[in-house]
Amino acid sequence: MNTTKVTLKEKVGYGLGDAASSMFWKLFGMYLLFFYTDIFGLEAGIVGTMFLVTRVWDSLFDPIVGVLGDRTETKWGKFRPYLLWVAVPFGILGVFTFTTPDFGATGKIIYAYVTYSLMMMVYSLINVPYASLLGVMSSNPKERTALSSYRMIFAFLGSILALVLIEPLVRFFGNDAENLRFGWSMSAVVFAIIAVIFFLCTFSWTKERIRPIKESKNPLKDDIKDLLGNKPWWILLGAGIAALIFNSIRDGAAVYYFKYYAVTPDTFDLGFIGSALSLTTIYLVLGQAANILRILFVTPVSNQIGKKKTYLFAMVFATVFSVAFYFIDKSNIAMMLVLQVLISACAGSIFPLLWSMYADIADYSEWKTGRRATGLIFSSSSMSQKFGWSIGGALTGWLLAFFGFQANVIQTTEAQEGIRLMLSFLPAVGTLLSVIFIYFYPLTEKKLGEITTELNSKREK
Repeated sequence: MNTTKVTLKEKVGYGLGDAASSMFWKLFGMYLLFFYTDIFGLEAGIVGTMFLVTRVWDSLFDPIVGVLGDRTETKWGKFRPYLLWVAVPFGILGVFTFTTPDFGATGKIIYAYVTYSLMMMVYSLINVPYASLLGVMSSNPKERTALSSYRMIFAFLGSILALVLIEPLVRFFGNDAENLRFGWSMSAVVFAIIAVIFFLCTFSWTKERIRPIKESKNPLKDDIKDLLGNKPWWILLGAGIAALIFNSIRDGAAVYYFKYYAVTPDTFDLGFIGSALSLTTIYLVLGQAANILRILFVTPVSNQIGKKKTYLFAMVFATVFSVAFYFIDKSNIAMMLVLQVLISACAGSIFPLLWSMYADIADYSEWKTGRRATGLIFSSSSMSQKFGWSIGGALTGWLLAFFGFQANVIQTTEAQEGIRLMLSFLPAVGTLLSVIFIYFYPLTEKKLGEITTELNSKREK
């Protein structure tokens, strides 16, 4: 094991990788359903089903990528090479996803299925190795939490960049309503170029330090058996899925909430790129900013009271604030923004904890079995994200269809009430489930300290 301390440059480089992923993740989570229904012309129910089918397959693809990463051997390490190899395909597929060819109804559905499925597979090919990289950059649990915090801060910065620029860029390239499709496609080109540059910086600035105690190749069946017998992994998997259901329903419904329910000004002129920002954008950006602010406190708080308690408190408060959102008057913009900040601050703080806890689980698995499968374990964390995102995204589309939503028309009272519930009570179910799961998480700070000491001793030998 290389014990060189992780440098600031390396932490920034690692963070840039998630900034690249998060730009498109945020566009997918907050705008893709809207893009497919209001720009491309697909039915909400059809899109919901497409999200479920493509994302479930992609979630199952993640462990395959994790296994490949564990068995990759290059001069650059196990996981870093994928950042180099997949960066450009990632950018190209991102552009195709937001391109709208003039097909018939069936052709549009096929095109959406194919491009989105390929994009999600490429996302896995670069994001699973990127996530796994955290597990081999340092063996220190606190330094991992710091690395994870850097990752999350840059992730939210990337999200803010995408949210602030997407609407002005669409209008800048689209000029008018007739060219909005071209505007979305060209905006995706801008984000694709930035993402490729960020991924290459991550590849260049990071190092892999940790080697497994046993260098021999483990049979895949042993790795899978170890994973399935790992109790903390099952608990964290459930908690992560539930948290992503909460986030994906709230994120996906936000655009519809402000377009079809809330009584607000159309735009706020900020005087750049010759355009203005909608309240939707301001609402979403405030949420990302609150996430960053809360993450700054995650490391010191979790160091004092532990990761499990920090997670529990954050999810309990997120549940309370989410329920309170239902009772806001449709014209009370200030309270909408205040609760968005509070909810985002709570919900956003759990993600650096989740990634750090998966690194701890990789250590726990190696300590328990003598075999290390970092890529497989981290691929499961990505899988939990996508399962939660799949279920939440599908539910968003199905719920819109169930409540009678129709694109680009005045909504019925039932549809408006449904959209209102999708910002409050319905996603709160996800946070409650996450609280229940994490309550049973067994890896305390004391236990992790014992595991780390023992593993380091074996590696030195």
